[in-house]
Amino acid sequence: MRLTRLPYAAPLFAALALMPAAAVRSDDTSDFLNPANWEGRTDLWKVENGSIVGETKEDPKYNTFLCSKRKYADFEMSFKIQLRDGAGNSGVQIRSEVFDKEKFRVKGPQADVGQQFWGSLYGENFGGMMKASPADKVKSVVKPTEFNDYSIRAVGKKVTIKINGETMVDGEFPKMPDDGIIAFQIHAGYPKMRVEFKDIKFRELKK
Repeated sequence: MRLTRLPYAAPLFAALALMPAAAVRSDDTSDFLNPANWEGRTDLWKVENGSIVGETKEDPKYNTFLCSKRKYADFEMSFKIQLRDGAGNSGVQIRSEVFDKEKFRVKGPQADVGQQFWGSLYGENFGGMMKASPADKVKSVVKPTEFNDYSIRAVGKKVTIKINGETMVDGEFPKMPDDGIIAFQIHAGYPKMRVEFKDIKFRELKK
């Protein structure tokens, strides 16, 4: 079922439209966060005080995403992210595609969030780990229960991921698609979890 047909889709879109200027303040961020640009399970995703929040009350049994309808090639984005109580797993898909419209399941590269995977580049339904972030940096840089500054830059086949100013991944990836959607993740396998993205900034790097 597509989000636009769900009876509770309108509140999500209305809330996105009312996001305060602090979260929509530079470059292409306003267009990126346009309510018409997004689809997903609105029983799991909402906007709260200017933040995009994904929350489960029980295990959804599959990974599901809030997905952009637009495709993006080269871009840079930054945000603050928190996994409540350090529980669960999330991430941001880049240059990806939806392969299950009923459940909003996605395949492609993902900037990972959670446990030892913080800052790694992972292939969601795309071959598994592409580049793990250094274990020592994850331990020294990440604040598991607090908000962390996170940035992603994708130019050509090169991807750079930083957490709290420290580079976790920086390299060329031949498998990297030329373009695709961006999507925020809720991960299966947890009785409940809550992930919050705030202070989102986005800029396309057009050639």
